[in-house]
Amino acid sequence: MGWWNPSSKTIHNVTVNGDRYRAMITNFFIPELDNHDVQELWFQQDGATCHTARATIDLLKDTLGDRLISRFGPVNWPPRSCDLTPLDYFLWGYVKSLVYADKPQTLDHLEDNIRRVIADIRPQILEKVIENWTSRLDYIRASRGSPMPEIIFKM
Repeated sequence: MGWWNPSSKTIHNVTVNGDRYRAMITNFFIPELDNHDVQELWFQQDGATCHTARATIDLLKDTLGDRLISRFGPVNWPPRSCDLTPLDYFLWGYVKSLVYADKPQTLDHLEDNIRRVIADIRPQILEKVIENWTSRLDYIRASRGSPMPEIIFKM
């Protein structure tokens, strides 16, 4: 994973472990939450070991209460659920394709692209995402939980 020092804008390659992940939560995520009205915010993470360490779950529960979707969290993360989660089947790929379209060469350029792409996501796109999500849920219910034969996002 690329980790950057915001003051020097230098990117360092590091492996994210539990301590580093908790440091990111403490130093970046929680202060950012303090700048926004987040009474209705839910936080979702996958089952990576650094995400599900007891100390990490405790830190996130202290911060978010029951609004945590995670393995070992108040709301359990469904394993192998990329067919069902809009973040996985839509948002990350969509954002990444647009962020890297002009091949950013600097961290400032990359950050500008991320901010621009996120700001440009329109409610109509999110409505389509939710429509697609509900059809995926219907398929999973009808097939009694079997995997989807193809992963499609319909615009």
